[in-house]
Amino acid sequence: MTRTRTPGISRRSTLALMGAGAMTFAAPWVARAQAKTIKIGMPTILSGRVAQLGTSSRNAVMLEVEKVNAAGGLAGRQIEMVIRDSKGQPQEAARVARELVNTDGCELMIDAEASSGAFAVHEVARDLGVFCIHTNSETSALTADPKQHIPNAFRTARQGVHDSIVGGSYAAAIAKAKGLKKWATCSPDYAYGRDTTAEFTLYLKRFAPEVEIISESWPKLFQPDYTEVVTKILQAKPQALYSCLWGGDLTSYIDQANIYAMFGQMEVFAVNMADYTALTVVKNLPKGIHSGNRYIKTFPTTPENAAWGDAYKAKYNEYPTNWSWENATAIMLMAEASKKANSADGKKIAEALKGLTIKCPFGADGTVTMRGDDHTLVGYAIGWGTTIPQEPYVPEVKAGDWKTIFELEAEWKKSKGYT
Repeated sequence: MTRTRTPGISRRSTLALMGAGAMTFAAPWVARAQAKTIKIGMPTILSGRVAQLGTSSRNAVMLEVEKVNAAGGLAGRQIEMVIRDSKGQPQEAARVARELVNTDGCELMIDAEASSGAFAVHEVARDLGVFCIHTNSETSALTADPKQHIPNAFRTARQGVHDSIVGGSYAAAIAKAKGLKKWATCSPDYAYGRDTTAEFTLYLKRFAPEVEIISESWPKLFQPDYTEVVTKILQAKPQALYSCLWGGDLTSYIDQANIYAMFGQMEVFAVNMADYTALTVVKNLPKGIHSGNRYIKTFPTTPENAAWGDAYKAKYNEYPTNWSWENATAIMLMAEASKKANSADGKKIAEALKGLTIKCPFGADGTVTMRGDDHTLVGYAIGWGTTIPQEPYVPEVKAGDWKTIFELEAEWKKSKGYT
């Protein structure tokens, strides 16, 4: 298991807040009785093996909320965050989300759940009509499937199909160059893992038709022991392995696979490896794992991105994660949409958010856009590279081309019956 920390808040303060049932933050610290305060609810995972999902999401939100509040808040209303732990359980995520609105009086929602909980929170947003931004779920169907579409919900998390298009093209080029025809996969057994793996292999085979998947493994989310999975892969003797394990699951898997020297026996493509939550936690980081960028301060290679990463580290004494930039972007977009609408009303913010482009340190060209038709983020920096066991961890990243992403995504949506 990986050890998680809660930087920026003392253990005593955290226990007191958790004992009260919710974490309530305002920055600058605003009295709860203040009339102009607007509460934003945030269900997330703050305990257990992947608690860093919640802590790094929360930290990034608070970093940006401080800036927004210092500039006057949302349409003159200071933001007060009310953050609750779902413990990684979808039913608890739904219960907490509903309570944040109905009991705590939250007018807006940031859903910082993993995909397993995000679909549950989405149904609460559908039922209550509350404005909601999904910040961590990368399962493509959450916004791509028109059956999931509601006018009050958006996504600032990267989307699985985007990573798969770029990753499939990158992996196919290496497969052709090295003759990697026999592949295995190992991904978590829930929507994100199965959907993203299917999307990756779709584009891998599109660009390298000679590839064959000879073994599939589907460990349970938060599974403690990967011995059976590792031995199954080794017995299959693939030339390459794809995985979208993430967080504590990924680091535990790598530490256990290292015992069998697995990474020296095949090329490994792990989409979630290039993130500080994995890079700085694995005991013996193997050299040469191929990964999509999650969050590293050296990609995009801009002063704005590096400065944001350094500011986060200065405040919390650790580097940000993929979840950090996704949640920070949510606050940035909400703030700009509120300015555009001259309102903190959820319906007006939602209307202003459609098609909105903002300057953003995580954009491929310095901007990101909230696409108007499916309410999902586009234009963020996306690419793949190869890891080394020390900083900068991924010295060279091959950037994806958004023109190609858009073209292939449109084909994929049509093939799924989404358009």
